[in-house]
Amino acid sequence: MRIKGVLFDFSGTLFRIEPVGTWLRAVLDERGTAVERREFAAYAEGLTLAGALPGGPSPRRIPPELAEVWADRDRSADLHRRAYTGLARQVDLPDPGLYDALYERHMSPAAWQPYPDAAQVLAGLRSAGTAVGVVSNIGWDLRPVFRAHGLDELVDTYVLSFEEGVQKPDPRLFATACARLGLDPAETVMVGDDRVADAGAAAVGCEVRFVDHLPVAERPTGLRSLALVPHAPKAPGSARGVTPRGR
Repeated sequence: MRIKGVLFDFSGTLFRIEPVGTWLRAVLDERGTAVERREFAAYAEGLTLAGALPGGPSPRRIPPELAEVWADRDRSADLHRRAYTGLARQVDLPDPGLYDALYERHMSPAAWQPYPDAAQVLAGLRSAGTAVGVVSNIGWDLRPVFRAHGLDELVDTYVLSFEEGVQKPDPRLFATACARLGLDPAETVMVGDDRVADAGAAAVGCEVRFVDHLPVAERPTGLRSLALVPHAPKAPGSARGVTPRGR
């Protein structure tokens, strides 16, 4: 198959969110809220267990009162905010304003770091004439993150769940991305880190390839290893893929 288009997930695939401790410290410092070292460690651990940082560790449990909101969190900006601030409120923080401030922080470009090979792979695809789309389950506009890191000009279209009212693995999200790129799904690869959500692309005929959701320093060549760019040498470590249905 000649690849004419590549769709990428955002969090855990092209970018990685900052660690929980860094996230919390940035907000406390910005608000001038001082806490003792032991208290800080307890707050950070509590937020980690609660899964309060979008793109960070998953919640250990979903409180019953948040179950419905959590299930549909990526369908709208309101549901996304309610889900994650609700999880954060499971931790008794010293300032009630911290819950919304933490949510706002995670949407800032400073909170995100691209994987080391993201720019190289995206630039290689652009040079090869391969169309690029970003398909993300998300509750806010991630375009400023791409612009701040100089990657926006390498993306042809963004298909975001909160704008479409549909979340992965619903195949409609992937079909929309292919249509906007003017491509047949059979000529398109979906790259993601979620073996359930991103695998939904196979239902429309895309090949699906996976990377591992690891800290930036631990995954320097994960995207390069997928050999998406024509004639580019494949990095060590073979990719695991999903074959489209009926192919």
